[in-house]
Amino acid sequence: MTDLQPDWVLPGGALHGRVGALSTTRMGGVSRAPFDALNLGDHVGDNPHDVARNRAMLATRVAGRELMWLTQVHGTDIVSADDWQIGMSADGAVVTDDRHCAVVMTADCLPVLMAADDGSVVAAVHAGWRGLAGGVLLRALATLAAPHARVLAWIGPAISCPAFEVGDEVRVAFIEADASNEAFFVANPVGRFQADLSGLARHQLLCAGVSQVTAADACTYNDASRFFSHRRAAPCGRMATAIWRI
Repeated sequence: MTDLQPDWVLPGGALHGRVGALSTTRMGGVSRAPFDALNLGDHVGDNPHDVARNRAMLATRVAGRELMWLTQVHGTDIVSADDWQIGMSADGAVVTDDRHCAVVMTADCLPVLMAADDGSVVAAVHAGWRGLAGGVLLRALATLAAPHARVLAWIGPAISCPAFEVGDEVRVAFIEADASNEAFFVANPVGRFQADLSGLARHQLLCAGVSQVTAADACTYNDASRFFSHRRAAPCGRMATAIWRI
């Protein structure tokens, strides 16, 4: 199993030894094509036994903490570890204990991790364009109950602007929320737009007062060897992005 990690949890990072975090790739699991190999989604048509084995690998990687699997609905609901139940609908999770691990699944959408700079509270958020336009990141920040200036955020692997073509309805949804979002849409030759989801997320976080924002800068669509991409090849597996307190 291979993964990516925010700089702030690595040796020398601001939260090393206090917070663990990772974003999986598609490599290292047991699922067969087209879900090869580390598919963590149990809703995409993969063999349930293979998914269970893959999830067990992830559980080991997060030191046996209970993974807070969610039914993601492209909404803005955020659940706390105290209220979480298996399979509940939400697009983000917040953890303040050392028994749970917040986790979201993606295959082009944005996975965003957040942590207070003292490691007291952490969150994982799934942000497709609908959730992002609806304010899911701001809901997560509010649930963290930490001053925004003391929050570190990391944007994980997602579809990049050159690969994410959308219609004008997507652009309008963001501009209606904030006119400055127009800068993150580029008109293309076929009358549609290339949308910069990661740029939109970073902009929202910075405007909310989160100054410590970093990103994996990895495109799920263009890097087929490392990542699943629903837009490139559906059906496909799902990566997981997880965060936990140590």
